[in-house]
Amino acid sequence: MPSFDVLIIGGGPGGYVCAFRAAQLGLSVALVDKRPTLGGTCLNVGCIPSKALLHATEHFAWAKNHAAESGIRLGSVDIDVATLLKKKDSVVAKLTGGIAQLAKARKITVFTGAASFTGPKTVQVTGASSDRSTGPAPSAGPPPQKNPPPSPAPDSVELTAAAIVVATGSAPVELPFLKFDGHSVVSSDDAISFDSVPKKLVVVGGGAIGLELGSVWARLGSDVTVVEFLPKIVAAYDDDIVRNFTRLLQKQGLKIETGAKVTGVLKPETGDRNPALEKPEGQSSIPALQSAVLLAERDGKPLQFPADKILVAVGRRPYTDGLNLAAAGVELDDKRRIKVDTHLRTTAAGIWAIGDVVAGPMLAHKAEEDGAAVAEWIAGKAGHIDWDIVPAIVYTDPEVAGVGLGEDSAKAKGIAVKVGKFNFAANGRALASDAADGFVKLIADAKTDRLLGAQILGHGAGELISEVVAHMSYGGSAEDLARTIHAHPTMGEAVKEAALAVSKSALHAL
Repeated sequence: MPSFDVLIIGGGPGGYVCAFRAAQLGLSVALVDKRPTLGGTCLNVGCIPSKALLHATEHFAWAKNHAAESGIRLGSVDIDVATLLKKKDSVVAKLTGGIAQLAKARKITVFTGAASFTGPKTVQVTGASSDRSTGPAPSAGPPPQKNPPPSPAPDSVELTAAAIVVATGSAPVELPFLKFDGHSVVSSDDAISFDSVPKKLVVVGGGAIGLELGSVWARLGSDVTVVEFLPKIVAAYDDDIVRNFTRLLQKQGLKIETGAKVTGVLKPETGDRNPALEKPEGQSSIPALQSAVLLAERDGKPLQFPADKILVAVGRRPYTDGLNLAAAGVELDDKRRIKVDTHLRTTAAGIWAIGDVVAGPMLAHKAEEDGAAVAEWIAGKAGHIDWDIVPAIVYTDPEVAGVGLGEDSAKAKGIAVKVGKFNFAANGRALASDAADGFVKLIADAKTDRLLGAQILGHGAGELISEVVAHMSYGGSAEDLARTIHAHPTMGEAVKEAALAVSKSALHAL
């Protein structure tokens, strides 16, 4: 039975970062993942492919709608979806290949297969194959062949380790009355690979994933409607941010339907109908359509949204399927997340859990921080994570980014705050770059001036939020940020001006 210092189940950002850090600290490491490529959801079907599509379609939309304003005459601008997807796939392949090379260089043994616990310290990997060339060099025997033939994959292999880390990530939430079929009703995994632009795309869920993928296909000509149950999209952000963001998305052609409760779907092409919803109250019949129809209601009144594709993006769930956690003594909470303490230790000695399978924001960078800290704790080092300052970003154009407390949530908690705002319309670089939409908003404690949070709506907001995180990480104040020199002309000057505005000292605004 192969034995390691650390065994990590899950090769996504949390898992592979944990593996890399543990190897750096001199531990022998095994990394198990079901996919033949490392990187998890993020690199394979999530963060990276969606950003490749967002980037390409931003260029397309600018060329089609705004190039002429800058004196650039392009003539006809068309999209080749097959080439677009090929480029996206090449980006994914390059990054996943790079992760594999880093694992090999750090002598990490990578197993491909489905993992499940058979006991507190043992894990069985079914359908396992391994790249043992990444593992520790043998102590004796003949030198390895330069190009050894691949070994046949055993049905399973049992592994043991002094420390085991569960990093199996999350999966899209499937609604019981709106199950994924890969054709009419799809998940985000499918929506990054449509082979043609859907004429009508309905997105269920007004969060980051739905808005990003909705933006991609809207730019390419799809008629996109976002259906959100809550009174506003991206509900974690302040009302003023959301109000302006919604207006900008609508200006781009997205239809936003809030306060709408989804109740079912009709799929005429398959005969899949819900009799209870066949004839909503007040309507004599369902229109004859070739496409699916999403059914919803608002204030008791029926709503119908015809669609070629219905993207369900209502969140993600911790993925612990098939792990047999009970055999290891690992307990779950009432939301099916793995219970952990403040050092991410589970209820079973020697087993940790990180990333999307535990409480907290389901974000790749949060999982990475979890992974690095756990590796350090396992190695007896002083790992550190500040879960209060994990930034979140919606990668539309403009982007929305936030960290810490917003103004609305701070006031709801009874915290007295001072707020500083600065519009990109007054920023020279933003105006010169056709990026004048949006604003920076900083929230500081009214008594101490300590930065409590920030929210940014604007081009490149995801990059700009990092300097606020940096100041918050040492307990910095709005004045600290305001007195930090920013190069001119840059978008970042808007952050400095917002910090000045906290004390009503903005220089380029009244």
